[in-house]
Amino acid sequence: MSCLQTIQDYAFRSLGYGERLLPREGFTLCEHFTLIGSGMIWNVYFGVTALLMGFFFATALGLGKASANPWFRKPSEWFIFLFRGSPLFIQFFFGYFLFLTLKSQHPIFDPFSAAWLGALVVLFFNTSAYTAEIFYGALQSIPKGDIEAADAYGLSGWARFRRVIWPTMLRLGWPAYTNEAIFLFHATTLVFLSGFPASQQRGDALYYASYFADKTFNPFVPYPILAGYFVLLTLVVIGVFGLVNRRLNRHLPQEARRSLRLRPNMIR
Repeated sequence: MSCLQTIQDYAFRSLGYGERLLPREGFTLCEHFTLIGSGMIWNVYFGVTALLMGFFFATALGLGKASANPWFRKPSEWFIFLFRGSPLFIQFFFGYFLFLTLKSQHPIFDPFSAAWLGALVVLFFNTSAYTAEIFYGALQSIPKGDIEAADAYGLSGWARFRRVIWPTMLRLGWPAYTNEAIFLFHATTLVFLSGFPASQQRGDALYYASYFADKTFNPFVPYPILAGYFVLLTLVVIGVFGLVNRRLNRHLPQEARRSLRLRPNMIR
C-alpha cells in the first residue's frame, strides 16, 4: 500500500471515515504519522472548544471571586478550589460515572456519556477554574491609578469595565493564560485514558500511539511522533496567542511590553 493510499484510508479514521479496521501488521512510518495525526483532530477539538467556552466563564468566575458580595465570591472560590485542587484524571473518572448515572435516570444525558461532550464538559470546568485564578490575580494587579483615571473621565459601571478593567486584566494575565492554553492541549491526552471510551477505536493521538506501541513492542517510534505533533501544536498556540498579546500591548512603548514566555507545568 502506497503512502498516498494510507493517507486516503486513515487520515480521518478518528472521525469514523475511511478504512474501518486498523492495520494489524507490517506497520509503516506513514501509517504511524497518518493515524496519530488523525487522532490529533480530537486533541485540537477538545482544546479549542474548551478554551473558547472557558474563557468567558473564567472571566465571570474571576470577577465573582474579586466581588465584595459573598453570594458571588463564595461560589466562585469553592468552584475554583474544587477543580484546581483535584487531579484532572480523577475529574474525568468521576465525570464519566456521574454522566452514566444521569443517563440511567433520563435519556437527555445520553450524549454526555460520550467523550465528545462529557470529556469536553470536564475540560471546560477545569480550564475555567485555572484561568479564573489567573484573571483574579490580574484583577488584583490592576493599578489603582487606571481606575481613578477612568473615574475622572466619568466612566463607571459597564463602560469602565469594558474600556479599562477588562483590557488591563487581559493584558496582565495573558502570558500566564498562554501557558494554561498550552497545558490544556497537552491535558487532552488524558481523555481516552480515563473512563470515557473510544467508540469503535475512534481515539485521540495518544490512543493510536499506544496502539502502535502495544502491537510493535517498540514505543520509541510512535511516542516521538506524538511528541512532534504536540510540539508543532504548541508552536501554533504560542504564535496565535503572541499575536493577541501584541494587540493587547500595542499602546505601550516597546520596552514596556510584556513578552510571552513558556513556563511548562511539571505538576498540576
